[in-house]
Amino acid sequence: MSAAGHPVLAELARHRLVPVIVIEDPSAATLLGDGLVGGGLPVAEVTLRTPGALDAIATLAARGDLLVGAGTVLTVDQVDRAVDAGAQYIVSPGTSAEVIARCHERGVAALPGAVTATEVQAALTAGVTTVKFFPASTSGGPAAIRALAAPFAGVSFVPTGGIGADDVAQYLAIPAVSAVGGSWMVPREALRNGDGEEIRRQVAAAVSAATKEE
Repeated sequence: MSAAGHPVLAELARHRLVPVIVIEDPSAATLLGDGLVGGGLPVAEVTLRTPGALDAIATLAARGDLLVGAGTVLTVDQVDRAVDAGAQYIVSPGTSAEVIARCHERGVAALPGAVTATEVQAALTAGVTTVKFFPASTSGGPAAIRALAAPFAGVSFVPTGGIGADDVAQYLAIPAVSAVGGSWMVPREALRNGDGEEIRRQVAAAVSAATKEE
C-alpha cells in the first residue's frame, strides 16, 4: 500500500498530536500506554534511540488500543525490525527513498523528514504526500511551513522538533499541518520515575489545548 493514502496517516491527522517518546526502560511501556490512553491520546512514536525501544514498541503494540510508530528510523533494516515489533508507521528525520520503498513493501505508513522544497519534491516522487517537518523550530517554524505549502498543494506536514505547549497552537492553526509531534507530552522524567499519573495529566492537557484550536 502506498504511504500516500495510508489510513494510519488519516488517523494521526484525526488525533492532531503525536507524542515523541524516548524510552530508556522498556518495562515502563505498560505505564506509558496507560497514560496515553487515559489522557485521551492513543498514539505513540517511540524513537529508536535507546536499546529498549523495540521491546517498548512490542509491548505497546500488543495492547491493541494504541497507534504505535517507530521514530528515528534511518535504514531499511530498522524498518524491518520496527515493523516486526509491531510498528504501524515509520518516522525518519530525513527523506530516504530506500526507507520509503521498504515501508511500502511492508504495508506501513512512511513519514519522512523534509524541510526544503527539494526534500518535499523527493518525498512526492517516492509516493509520499505527508512529511515530517523536522527540526521545526530551527527550520523556519510556522512561516516556513506556510511558504512550502503554497507550491505544494496537497502536501500535509507534521512539524516536530523544538515545539512545546506554548507554541503548538501556531502550528495547528496552519491548514497544511495535519498533526504536530513533540516530546513535551510525555516528559522523560515522568517515565524514569514511573509517574503514570503525571503522564496522563500532561497528555490530557495537550489534548485539551489541541481541541481548543479546532
